[in-house]
Amino acid sequence: MAKDTFLNRKITLNLKGELLDLSRPCVMGILNLTPDSFYTESRISSTDRALERVENCLQEGASFIDIGAYSSRPGAADVSTDEELKRMIPVVEAISKRFPEAKLSIDTFRAKVARESIEAGAHIINDISGGELDEQMFETVADLQVPYILMHMKGNPQNMQDDPVYGNVSLDVVDYFEKKVNILKKLGLKDIILDPGFGFAKTIDHNYELLNHMQNLDIFGLPVLVGFSRKSMIYKFLNISPQEALNATTVLNTLALQKGATILRVHDVKAAAECIALVEKVQER
Repeated sequence: MAKDTFLNRKITLNLKGELLDLSRPCVMGILNLTPDSFYTESRISSTDRALERVENCLQEGASFIDIGAYSSRPGAADVSTDEELKRMIPVVEAISKRFPEAKLSIDTFRAKVARESIEAGAHIINDISGGELDEQMFETVADLQVPYILMHMKGNPQNMQDDPVYGNVSLDVVDYFEKKVNILKKLGLKDIILDPGFGFAKTIDHNYELLNHMQNLDIFGLPVLVGFSRKSMIYKFLNISPQEALNATTVLNTLALQKGATILRVHDVKAAAECIALVEKVQER
């Protein structure tokens, strides 16, 4: 059960000198600054709407806001570094000014975007590529000494779903993390969060096999983030739309919490916060 495995994990994050307690699971609200994210209701096209979204997420119980300015959905169009920065930096600055208490995660695989976003007020870097798409990323986050979300993915958003193949997806992900975590620790990075990368370079069957064996990640003693929210592993399997996938998202979040998930990355913050509260209540018994 999560209650047992969680006790062995690192339970604080250093966010620019402020320690955040992770002794209980928490929610990360998604803020998409892209015009082509797979879930149309999540697309934010102005700073004012971004501020409204952040306010709503905080009121509903989000501990983090994850801001993305490059769509990582399968087959998404590439976006230049300059365009990503143009979308990202003004919003980070505006949120930091309006909501100084907000803990901001930056969803980017580019070291330049990571550095400029942290300088603009962000706290965490969330890299879908695990350092594979920018060789400067690991050194950059180590230099900045900010928490780093290390995700598993093969290839890039344009080709990751072409033909993903694994010997054993769960063990392959563990091997991947072992190599990457060792590199990061040698560089002196102290705060690492693992993300198995559900929906990234994985078939539907790969995703569910990985979830079924997610407790394998307990060996690292690190916080684990999961992101199922309204993804194709749900709506394609159930033959529904992303708009109809909230209930199933909650089911998978519940299973992940029971297997030790620390952070739920979601579009629907209130539902995720309720999910955590109920799982914790059950585990009290």
